[in-house]
Amino acid sequence: PQGSEEAKAFVNAFLKRSMPKMKDEAIQDILTRKAVVLEHYSKKKTKPKKKTTKGFTAKQRREMRLFEIEPEQQRYAIFLPLHELWKQYIRDLCHGLKPDTQPHMVQGKLLKADLHGAIVTVTKSKCPSYVGITGIILQEFKHVFKIITKEDKLKVVPKLNNVFSLEIDGFISYIYGSKFQLRASERSAKKFKLKGTIDL
Repeated sequence: PQGSEEAKAFVNAFLKRSMPKMKDEAIQDILTRKAVVLEHYSKKKTKPKKKTTKGFTAKQRREMRLFEIEPEQQRYAIFLPLHELWKQYIRDLCHGLKPDTQPHMVQGKLLKADLHGAIVTVTKSKCPSYVGITGIILQEFKHVFKIITKEDKLKVVPKLNNVFSLEIDGFISYIYGSKFQLRASERSAKKFKLKGTIDL
């Protein structure tokens, strides 16, 4: 067709002007043999968003009473096996509590350890009624310990302004509650000073 011939002539003339150093045979070779590769851009695969499961809010947990200990379960004897498990956990954590074990090493480990199951005693307090309370820690919150006593009484003892002592295999450690107002899960990354003070 006439249109295609005119287009061919135009392309030949354009190539001669654009590439004057090339011979007619080379130009014809480009037109007949050169393959044109078109780039293909693949669409980036978008990763599906992971569905995050939301836990209960603090209000929902309170309403559901998830952390409530039923009155019939508030018995010291029930939790003695928990205390035995805690002692073994601390022995493993300290690589065995031997007579030559350094007390400051034990103290450092205890400050970061999980205390659920430990037997503690309130040794000093701004509130005299707390002094002498001894029992197994059943629950630890940011500001309080829940302790079950030998008399099967569940006591809620604040950490603030209280000093607690705990003993394991002859090692006695002291916890200054005012410096200890953290959740159990947060203490493992916390740096503690092994000596503390409390104004009574």
